[in-house]
Amino acid sequence: MYRATRRTVTFSMLALLAACGKPKSKFKTYNGPAVTQVVINKGDRRLYLLNNRTVLKTYKIGLGNEPIGDKQYEGDGKTPEGTYIIDRFNPRSRYHLSVGVSYPSPEDTQLAAALGRKPGGDIFIHGWGPEGRQLAPKKQDWTAGCIAVKDDEIEEIYAMVRGGTPITINP
Repeated sequence: MYRATRRTVTFSMLALLAACGKPKSKFKTYNGPAVTQVVINKGDRRLYLLNNRTVLKTYKIGLGNEPIGDKQYEGDGKTPEGTYIIDRFNPRSRYHLSVGVSYPSPEDTQLAAALGRKPGGDIFIHGWGPEGRQLAPKKQDWTAGCIAVKDDEIEEIYAMVRGGTPITINP
């Protein structure tokens, strides 16, 4: 009797797990043309992934909570402007996934020091995550200086972009 009950429970649990299916992975694959440059136009709130001069994908973005002007120091809420590189990837980001930007440059550090401040860092292209899902529908520019896209869009960007790719952030 005990074996039959245990066997029934085991089969019931296996059937339940099979019915749930495999959870959707946030890690996509990409087999298209290489992304040779990322361009962000802050004024248009657009991010472009390019292969040479061909636009592969375009995304609507959110910026730092003080979107106008170049980042000058840590805590100013601005998104930096200039040319950097993609230098890291965070699969465990609190914003779903994130792709790192090589800010600050030596010039950025020098500018902040001249103001008696630190330049800050940890600038990323990232998803919304739980925080963004609450803030982004109410306020387009809500990050501390990063570039935000929807979670399904950062999954595409994360799959398409490689380390060392140049990123230009225009006003």
